[in-house]
Amino acid sequence: MAWFKRKNRNPKVLVIGLDCVTPQLVFDQFSDDMPTFTNLKNQGGYGLLESVIPPITVPAWACMTTGMHPGTLGIYGFRNRASYEYDKLSITTSANIQEKAIWDYLGEAGKESIIMGIPPGFPPKQMRGHAISCFLTQDTSAAFTYPPELKDEIQTYVGDYQFDVRNFRTDDKQWLLDQIYQLTEQRFRVASHLMTTKPWDFFMFVDMGPDRLHHGFWKYFDKEHIHHEPGNPFENAMREYYRFLDNQLKFFLEQVDDDVQVLIVSDHGAKRMDGGICINEWLMQEGFLKLNKPPEGIQRFEELDVDWANTIAWGEGGYYSRIFLNVQGREPQGKIPSAEYESVRDELIQKLEALGDEHDNDIGTKVYKPQDIYHQVNGIAPDLITIFGDLHWRSVGTVGWNTVWVHENDTGPDDANHAQHGILVAHNIKPMRGKLEGLHLTQITPTVLKLMNQPLPSDLENSPMF
Repeated sequence: MAWFKRKNRNPKVLVIGLDCVTPQLVFDQFSDDMPTFTNLKNQGGYGLLESVIPPITVPAWACMTTGMHPGTLGIYGFRNRASYEYDKLSITTSANIQEKAIWDYLGEAGKESIIMGIPPGFPPKQMRGHAISCFLTQDTSAAFTYPPELKDEIQTYVGDYQFDVRNFRTDDKQWLLDQIYQLTEQRFRVASHLMTTKPWDFFMFVDMGPDRLHHGFWKYFDKEHIHHEPGNPFENAMREYYRFLDNQLKFFLEQVDDDVQVLIVSDHGAKRMDGGICINEWLMQEGFLKLNKPPEGIQRFEELDVDWANTIAWGEGGYYSRIFLNVQGREPQGKIPSAEYESVRDELIQKLEALGDEHDNDIGTKVYKPQDIYHQVNGIAPDLITIFGDLHWRSVGTVGWNTVWVHENDTGPDDANHAQHGILVAHNIKPMRGKLEGLHLTQITPTVLKLMNQPLPSDLENSPMF
């Protein structure tokens, strides 16, 4: 691929999405093993790309491709409350995204788009162009393409299309590593096929491979990880995969026309996980959550017999914690009078931010009210969003541990949490040169539209990067 942009009256934009690719590895630790990334970085523009709060795959990619924050989209995680009942959360789908995405704006302007694997992309929506759904697709028996006949073409081309690494939280690390390589290789191969056989003005795809690698193998290479064992057989697995990823990028870009403007982005970064805060254990200990009978061993929250009439708050596990309050007139057996709602939130914030590790060391927890961090708050938002330990700690939602602090994940082996900053590398984009500062994920949509000479919608919640 040439390193200099040619003048083009009908500009094309290619966005390569690498879920969870993290700047400390690409820009620093592994840079010598990644000549393609390093050349692009040195000859174009690059910088940290700040994610949304919370920095997780869903909603981050949706925010990136709509230019909206989670509150506006009403999407706060993989799962969201569908009502104020006490039932478990519902899985996010493409139907939950009501705002226009980049390809919707471009389609209205008569331009063709190809999108692959952008969460939440199942089921695929009608669009001007071609689409393959995301990792939330159960399997290939589903209708996972638009137009529908694209499915047969993809399956003929690659056989069994791989949406994700199923059961990536496993102790069978060699199997997991093989699956991750297969996922990434196939994603780039299918992207190459579509890019060279279909018409397009805008092309974007997301590979989940790096995310699965980090969650499965972080402790094997990071000497600061609590579970690191020197000399382990997977000590170089991270570096070798990143070298492989760099080669995939090289071969892919060799097929891209010289005048295409390229953005390489990740939705968030990654960092070691030091432990988990058992949020519901803590809420029980502090008197905010009451049970009718104690748990039987380790139990999921939805399996518990909760005394809702006397419960003030409960929480969800995950890379961050969503805390919900039991409010009179809102929840079926609301406990908190509406006049005391803010004081209860303030009390929880104070206590949670003061909660340290098991040795009472400060871990830097931050708790947010959605109204304070979002332009709008749509859907049913958590009452509080809790980021434990600057994301070195996760939230554990299960109960029965008889402790607030654990150093294992309750949903299977997991070595890493997400980090607030991912990456951006810009190639062939004249205004984006050198080290770029202050970049935010919600700037991708207005930046792409500007690069393609399209008007900027007035309701976008951020501005272009130049």
